[in-house]
Amino acid sequence: MDWQAFEVSIKLALLTSMSLLPIGLAIAYFLAKSKFSGRGTIEAVITLPLVLPPTVLGYFLLVGMDNNSFFGSLFVTLTGHSLAFSFVGLWFASIIYSLPFAVQPMLRSLEQIAPEIREAAWCSGLSKWKTFFKIELPLAWPGIITAMVLSFAHTLGEFGVVLMIGGNIAGETRTVSIAIYDSVLAFDHQQAQAMSLTLLVVALITISVVYTFNHYRSNTRVL
Repeated sequence: MDWQAFEVSIKLALLTSMSLLPIGLAIAYFLAKSKFSGRGTIEAVITLPLVLPPTVLGYFLLVGMDNNSFFGSLFVTLTGHSLAFSFVGLWFASIIYSLPFAVQPMLRSLEQIAPEIREAAWCSGLSKWKTFFKIELPLAWPGIITAMVLSFAHTLGEFGVVLMIGGNIAGETRTVSIAIYDSVLAFDHQQAQAMSLTLLVVALITISVVYTFNHYRSNTRVL
């Protein structure tokens, strides 16, 4: 078992899901409140990582992180390090390719809140910000939990984008999915099996958390 790769994967998944909490919530809230004609296009752009092959998305991200690109050269100027083939670059790429897994559940939860609830809160003297934190956020909590768990699980098991952006640097960008691939190429099927089963168990637990939580919420509302 490559525990170093497992540690990198857990760290990457945690940082990505934590980063997507405010980012995804802000985007979902904006889309839920927006009625302009270009909303469909914005949602389509956010959803692109779901339909694009990971290598295609990884290629475009790699080009954008190249030292000759604007963002790549800016990062080198500020930090003295390359953005591509680094953990920071991998973290940034993970936020991009896991974004739809965070935005969509949050957006669906926010859209299900009846406008009358917000209007009643405003009539009671609550500002829009207080309404969001005291009324909308608790009501959208199931979608937020789902978004975080899905983002974590998706980041943990991603392969194509990780390989394109991070490469295979031990202790920095070498994740469990890359370690499994290397083990298979080296005919080390015992280690590949152990790591695959570990990812399977983690994925099963995370998804079970979502279904259990949502099922509990549904039963609570019925009661």
